[in-house]
Amino acid sequence: MTDKRVDPATGSAVTYTELVATYKKQYKRREIEDYWETCKPAKSKKSKAAAPAKESKPSKAAKPEPKAKAKAKAKAAAKDGKKEEKPKPKAKAAPKPETKMDDKVQIGKDGGASALAKLRSFGSCVLAEYVWLDADGVTRSKTMTMTARPLKVTDLKVWNYDGSSTGQADGHNSEVLLKPRAIFNDPFRGYPHVMVLADAWNAWDDQPAKNNTRAKCAETMDMYRSLDPWFGIEQEYTLMKPGKVGVKPSVPLGFNTDGSEPAPQGPYYTGAGYNVAIGRPVADEHYKLCVEAGVKISGINAEVMPGQWEFQIGPCRGIEMGDHLTMARYIMLRVTEKHECVCSFDPKPAEGDWNGAGCHTNFSVTPMRVAGGYDTIIKVCEAFGKVAKEHIAEYGEGNDKRLTGKHETCDINTFKYGVANRGASIRIPRDAEKSGRGYMEDRRPAANCDPYRVTQIIMKTTGECLSAETIEAGGKTHTAFVFIKPHANNEKVQALVKEKLTSEGLTVKAEGQIKSNVIDKKKLIDTHYGAIAAKAV
Repeated sequence: MTDKRVDPATGSAVTYTELVATYKKQYKRREIEDYWETCKPAKSKKSKAAAPAKESKPSKAAKPEPKAKAKAKAKAAAKDGKKEEKPKPKAKAAPKPETKMDDKVQIGKDGGASALAKLRSFGSCVLAEYVWLDADGVTRSKTMTMTARPLKVTDLKVWNYDGSSTGQADGHNSEVLLKPRAIFNDPFRGYPHVMVLADAWNAWDDQPAKNNTRAKCAETMDMYRSLDPWFGIEQEYTLMKPGKVGVKPSVPLGFNTDGSEPAPQGPYYTGAGYNVAIGRPVADEHYKLCVEAGVKISGINAEVMPGQWEFQIGPCRGIEMGDHLTMARYIMLRVTEKHECVCSFDPKPAEGDWNGAGCHTNFSVTPMRVAGGYDTIIKVCEAFGKVAKEHIAEYGEGNDKRLTGKHETCDINTFKYGVANRGASIRIPRDAEKSGRGYMEDRRPAANCDPYRVTQIIMKTTGECLSAETIEAGGKTHTAFVFIKPHANNEKVQALVKEKLTSEGLTVKAEGQIKSNVIDKKKLIDTHYGAIAAKAV
């Protein structure tokens, strides 16, 4: 990257390479990449305008002319048709440069209350909007004033809230902790403020709070991290006319004011025009703010029912799928606050001959994306069929009203997969069949599904069905080492081993030396091989 951006911490314009050189001892490469995305582009230098010529001062010897003579000269000039030249104004001194917010903002770890107490003003502070899920899977948030703009989650403090007001604790023991997991830019307040995706933990036993499904998902993703799972979720939603405060709305924004239904489905999907693309200002503003926030939003489109839209999040890797979709949903709820409508994730927002709202989940792992990966896709589809009921239980409430076998769905009690079949449980893209590798789309998750529960069970079923010959799984229960004995350890052999592993669709996660006592102490491999390793090293 040769373009330059301004490092907020120093105010200097630097290239990405220079930024890495500055921070490589303090932060990981991924953290530096995220930081680079927050840096503003450096302004190109413009040629300086020529400075106005200074007026020559009259010498001390020169005396001012008497007023009478000056008047006479003016009259004479008027007769000759010449205008009297007025003296040029003196050049003003250049204004002092203003101190910008960027120059005041500190970068790094929050100093906390003790640091805030020493400040004369909070004008240079950063606001952090902590966002989490309550007992019903709905986003909640509250704001904290911080002394610095965080670069990584460890720069943020663990906060707390009243869990008895979110259905996650009792009143007599209500403190629930918020542990930061991901940082986004705040598109509502602007730079330098941030939004923090957090998950909830009981303060009394440090266990995941009620409905903290992220914790279990993170464990599963870590267990099968070497499979490098990619996700892309198509979030459908319906804009509704607001009803009474606190009461679930029942009339879509695209329905007539007299209560009658609009014309049948057909012109609304990807349509344009008044009374066709109903709710576009909401969809467009949401798209823009997600991009500014750093959410991985990859597209939007109007859906089949009037007032129904879709946004796509991904590709995301592992746990970040749930994080980015959760933040995208939160931003949507904030956007609708000023558009006088309600965003519904109900899987069947309107009864009758109208499409429901889903959360189609596109998914792949490394063995699917390499040559011959189509066979792995089929193998995983077969595995999904064996646990179809278990998956449905994780795919959202009220999904039976949507999965009827009509409106581009497969009946909830039936499982089938097929190429380019939008009436199947699992759709395999035509391109995947042609190229022999690619991804699969699970069309069953409902619009109100919990993305952590969905991605967790997808990854669990996939990981369990793929044999050890296909994957090199990392984590607590699936760790694989490839040892090269000392007498054969050279660059040529190392290159040969890597080439063989890569050709089998395996990913080398780390290289290095490890002592036998470490292997035995951490129980990285079983006793038999541990003993052999101890003798060989």
